[in-house]
Amino acid sequence: MLNRIVTIQPQLRPSERKLAIYVAEAPRAVVDLSMTELAARVGVSQPTIARFCRALGCSGYREFKIRLAQSIAPEVPAVYRDVLPDEGAAGIAAKVFDRTILALIEVRNSLSSDSVAAAINLLAQARRIEFYGAGGSGVAALDIQHKFFRLGVPSVAYSDPHTFSMSAALLGPGDVMVAVSNTGRTRDVIESAQSALACGATVIAITHGHSPLARIATIALMANVDEDTDIYAPMTSRISHLAIGDVLAVGVALQRGPELVDKLARAKNILNKRRTVD
Repeated sequence: MLNRIVTIQPQLRPSERKLAIYVAEAPRAVVDLSMTELAARVGVSQPTIARFCRALGCSGYREFKIRLAQSIAPEVPAVYRDVLPDEGAAGIAAKVFDRTILALIEVRNSLSSDSVAAAINLLAQARRIEFYGAGGSGVAALDIQHKFFRLGVPSVAYSDPHTFSMSAALLGPGDVMVAVSNTGRTRDVIESAQSALACGATVIAITHGHSPLARIATIALMANVDEDTDIYAPMTSRISHLAIGDVLAVGVALQRGPELVDKLARAKNILNKRRTVD
């Protein structure tokens, strides 16, 4: 892709040539920019970027970024945007932690406190809570459920689409489905949410705000972490989902108050008995 950009520069319009020069000089930065950000940084219009992508044989900006990322480091999978192919251990650790911390701060600042309060109220009063997620989001759903079962609320987590599709159809009024999805576009999760709503249950979605799942959920808790899953596996979004799950668990524990004290003490006592003594 980089060679192609250099080759076609003489054929481009002045504004497109300006864009080509910027991409050739800072390809790694471009991979991490949205079209709006790139247009502002280079000083060109978004239609110029679209024409530039088509001139390179790409269907759009998304495909262009994927091919550009592959061109930068074809010898290794691009598992993390900021990490260079020859990155040392110290650099990998610093960059992964820095991006994760930044993502958590962004989610914290954008999370609606009203939506969090409404979700906590629903969960604290729920007859039963079921956590659904597919793939990596299924792991997050299981982790969140692990915190809730100790609060004394009947709960379960499912990551198999066949299982949670059937289970959603058995929910009813007073039950709460918590759907965890990075993209909010997984068909099985969306259809299960629709099924739960049709049965009278409520749906809390931990997902991207601009997604079909967020639009149909009773309450959507936005984790707007943009990760290109065509290039690498989601990382920071998963951490953000787990943090939101912690917020909900702490909120429910506080709302249920003294009734939890004895239960948590008994659970802690059981755990202590299973630990070795030096």
